[in-house]
Amino acid sequence: MLDERKVKLMTQLALYDQTQGKEDFKISEYYRKDYAGLHILYTVLWVTIGYITAWAIAMIAGLDTLMEKMSTALLITLVLAAVVGYVVVLVSYIGIASHLYNKKHQEARQRVKRYNHILTRLLKMYEKETK
Repeated sequence: MLDERKVKLMTQLALYDQTQGKEDFKISEYYRKDYAGLHILYTVLWVTIGYITAWAIAMIAGLDTLMEKMSTALLITLVLAAVVGYVVVLVSYIGIASHLYNKKHQEARQRVKRYNHILTRLLKMYEKETK
């Protein structure tokens, strides 16, 4: 005879496996700091590439004006603005990425713990049944 409680638990487990489970299990294999650190490293890489690309496009677009007004002071100002802007953008993106990926790892670990708890309850039901 089918036990309705077991069927509900197995349905919850199967639904989780098919939806969030695959990604959550991958995430929970990492320590929180390692997971966040890896993704922060990816963020730094992509922000750097994007920032350099944006500055290159801006320089190409304003190349005529830049060449007409070129001076040492203007060059120093542009380099200083680029470096300060890069640091500000990078620090803000690192802060946001750190918060998001720490939260994502924490939520995934909570769901995996809930999954393991349901699995343990199901196992105990089967053990009681066999006794």
